[in-house]
Formats: sequence, structure tokens, C-alpha cells
Amino acid sequence: MKTLDEWLQYQQRIHARGIELGLERVREVWRRMGAPRPAPVVITVGGTNGKGSTVAFLEAMLRAGGMRVGAYTSPHILRYNERVRIDGAEAADDALVAAFGRIETARGETSLTYFEFGTLAAFDVFAKAGLDVALLEVGLGGRLDAVNIIDADCAIVTTVDLDHMEYLGNDRELIGREKAGIFRADKPAIAGESDPPRSLVEHARNLGARLEVFGRDFGWTPQADGLQWWHRGARDPAAGSSQQADAPIALRGALALEGAFQYHNAAAAIAALRALGDRVRWDPSALVKPVQADAPLLAGRLQRIAGCPDLIVDVAHNPQAARALALWLDRHPAKGVTHAVFGALGDKDIEGIAAALGPRIAHWHLAGLEAESPRGASVCELSARVRRALPGASCSEHPDVVTALSAACDAARTGDRILAFGSFFVVASVLRACRV
Repeated sequence: MKTLDEWLQYQQRIHARGIELGLERVREVWRRMGAPRPAPVVITVGGTNGKGSTVAFLEAMLRAGGMRVGAYTSPHILRYNERVRIDGAEAADDALVAAFGRIETARGETSLTYFEFGTLAAFDVFAKAGLDVALLEVGLGGRLDAVNIIDADCAIVTTVDLDHMEYLGNDRELIGREKAGIFRADKPAIAGESDPPRSLVEHARNLGARLEVFGRDFGWTPQADGLQWWHRGARDPAAGSSQQADAPIALRGALALEGAFQYHNAAAAIAALRALGDRVRWDPSALVKPVQADAPLLAGRLQRIAGCPDLIVDVAHNPQAARALALWLDRHPAKGVTHAVFGALGDKDIEGIAAALGPRIAHWHLAGLEAESPRGASVCELSARVRRALPGASCSEHPDVVTALSAACDAARTGDRILAFGSFFVVASVLRACRV
């Protein structure tokens, strides 16, 4: 019998293309497995950024309400098992191995990608776990992503921006249409930003989904001791109708995840649970950071690692995420200067990421990622592209993340900060090096 690592290596070998969008193959294998529905209630979360955070908020509130919750997310940071959680605990190796065995038997000659194997395994594990709610994070896009073989009871699109353009299109309208593909007729559809692409809004309307938009139908109002979530009720001017508004929800204290953008994600999560009515039980107080937390709600999102100098890790790997990171840096200045440890995949907009952070970074410790992934940018490529965006930037080149981190620690002085960000591979290497 294969171990989990052997199964994962096998899955990476048997499909020639790492990414192949489309639902026909994965749906057929799912049907051969008996088409197991992951849970009675399914919430699907898509978007360019904020998917993992939104799933974490949903998971926390539902579990606090006494619901048995499964969460499927990707990619993982340290362990593959992170992708499949049941009641907050990572799936065991033997559960995943057994699911992979059932998938292999069912697929026959049908080819599946690494991600499709993992998605079907999550569905299989969840179906056997007696869940109340399953949370499914879209891997890429939405319409043709493997998780979309499940009809969601509620779907969230957190944000729409430019990423994965070779698969989804080169502007927000094309990308928005792909992401709106997770919406379903007469089901709640939540847009987590105030200016969603017209294509997303039109698709929801044409489909008959019950669209609610941040800032129009729900949002936050500042209060003396925190924030108040409000809901006006979705309005469709063409139909002349609106949903009934709900009583406000007070949230006292700071969110469990850092960053102003997390308030959009939290608001969207509340809107989704509210829209599901009495099908779910939930507690919004779970959004607030505990006074003493043993572990972050979600690793790698503005996660602070104790030590001197101050070390922050973040998985900002596209320009929109980098702009949000820049805003956080502006609002939380270091006493000294900020050193960046940065690595990225070669198909990312490295120039756009660097430009978004610009003068906030005193020195870039650039790390090659070609040993981590076939898509990883070498340090030579990374350096050329960062310097193209920031001609006057102070940069040094390192073969890998650990070497770059060591150099940043040596260079940092009292009051300085180190920001390790970019690819999930960067965050994983730093967390391993720091034994987090």
C-alpha cells in the first residue's frame, strides 16, 4: 500500500499538465464513486485573494455555533493534510490514502490532475465524516475548477483582480465571469468587494442568483468599541424587490486576522451565513482575536513570528495582495527599516508586486525558487524583474529562501523589521527555519 507521500508523487507524475481546467473528467470519476455530497450544506469560496481567510472565518463561526465543519483549501504550507480539515483537525494520512485508493479504482483510464485527485479525496473524506457544513475553496478561477462539480448552497467571490491570466483572461471582466461560475440559480451569491466586475453582476442576474454586494447590501460601520455589521437587504431595481434587512451585529475587539482587507472577508462570511438562515448555526464572536491565542487562525497571513528582529510572513503573491500588504506596512511602521525576503513563481506579475511595495522596502533579499517548483523563478530572473520595476532598489541575490532569511537577519538592526513574503514556498521555508 502506498504512503501519502507516495500517492502525492504518483499524482504529480501521471498527468502531463499540472493544471487542466474542465469538469468532464473529474465529474465522471465523482459519479463512478457514487457522487458523494460532502455535506448537507456546502459553501464555495472563490476570488483572487482572501479565499483562505474567508474560509477560516466561516469555519470559526460555524464551529463556535456547534456545527460539524469540513474545510477544503489549497495550497498547503507545511503539510498536505492542511488541505482537508474536519472540526479544525487536519485529515489523517490513512483517511487520505484510503480516499486516493478509491479514486484510483474509480477513475480507470480517466486522467486526473494532482488538484483533481485532492478535490475528490476531500469530498470522499467529508462524505464519510458526518458533517453539517462543507467549505470548499476554489483552486483557480471558478467555472471550470474541480470544486464546481458540487452545487453550492451559497457561493462567495471575495475579490477579482489580475492573476492566472493565461487561464482566466487578461482583464477583470473576463476573470469576473469565470469566478461567477460558482454561483447557482436562486441561491445566495456574495461579492466581497464594493466594485465587482460588471460581468459578475450580470451573470448573477441572468442566472437568477441572489446577489449581495459589499458596501451596497452589507458592510461595516465604525463604533466606539469596534465595528457593527449591517445588512440592508439585496435590491434588484429591475425586479423592484428587496430582501428584508437584518438587525446589526456588533463586533467588539480586533479581528483574528490582521489587515484592513480582512474586514471585507469577515463581512462577506457573515453575509453568507446570514443568507443561509436557519440551515446553519453560527457565532460572530469567533471572528475576534482571543486575548491569548496558541496559534494563528490561518497561517501565513500577516503572521508575526516572535523574535528579534520582528519577522512577518505573508503569502502576498500578486499585485492586489501586494497593495494590501503595502497599506498594512503604512499603518504599522517599523521603528527602523523593513528588509524583504522575497521569492515568487515565474508566471506571477513580479514587476507589479515589487512596484506596489516600492520605497517601503529598504533592502530586497531575493530568493530563487527553482528548487521548490518547476514554476519557481530563479534568483537571476527575479532580480532582473524586481530591478526593472524598481531601478534604484537595493537588492542582494540568494539561491534559496533560508539563505536569504539568514542574510536579512544578519543585516537587520534593532528596530528593523523583516518581511518574508511572496509564494507559499517562501512562507513554508521561513516557518520551517523558525520551527513554527
